[in-house]
Amino acid sequence: MEIMTIKIGVQLQPQHAPDYQIIRDAVLRAEDAGVDIVFNWDHFYPLYGDLDGAHFECWTMLGAWAEQTSNVEIGALVTGGGYRNPDLLADMARTVDHISGGRLILGIGAGWNQKDYDNFGYDFGTAGSRLKLLSENLARISNRLAVGNPAPTREIPILIGGGGEKKTLKMVAEYAHIWHSFADLEELKRKSGILAEHGVTVGRDTSVITKSVPWPGADKAPEFLDAGATLFTVGIGGPEYDMKELNDAIGWRNSQR
Repeated sequence: MEIMTIKIGVQLQPQHAPDYQIIRDAVLRAEDAGVDIVFNWDHFYPLYGDLDGAHFECWTMLGAWAEQTSNVEIGALVTGGGYRNPDLLADMARTVDHISGGRLILGIGAGWNQKDYDNFGYDFGTAGSRLKLLSENLARISNRLAVGNPAPTREIPILIGGGGEKKTLKMVAEYAHIWHSFADLEELKRKSGILAEHGVTVGRDTSVITKSVPWPGADKAPEFLDAGATLFTVGIGGPEYDMKELNDAIGWRNSQR
């Protein structure tokens, strides 16, 4: 493993900021700090604190970030798999890819927050039905990206979030360029082995898939690095968007180079 591949992401959670300019400023500060990727999330309500508090929509924001930023990659951590027609989502991704000059990561997962589904009129279903829909949608997204005119500026990296061993990891093996796992260190090691087994099943070498984890702190990051993780993401909530932990993560990354 080459240590130069280490990347630091930040998830600017688009909640509790009553003025969008607060988020816009946070994106600028993160890019200026030297972060590699700026993520948001795809929810319609805050996930903690005041659950009916201020919130902004994911993909509209990504279009704005594509124009606002110059160097960082951008994406959702992660898009709710059932919130948008998958062909439309692919075309949205292709468009933001062009706006950003080839800096979009298409993050996607099965979805889980029932309040989002209920209040916006989506069928929540079951965990199994949401995973089935995600699998169907990934195939449609891949097909739509292949026929867009103009074509994407690059092969848009697909990030899949989740760790289900039977279904999610098989989708990761088949479609993902990046796997975002919420696993602890031992789970990451074990599930990486399961991912490799799925790779054999689908005929793909999963060693090319970037392993992504939440930032564990500078004291534990080397262990995750040894386990194959090279993308570490710090989550920051509004409205303050305190960058201290992010700066610590960036400092650790720089010390490894």
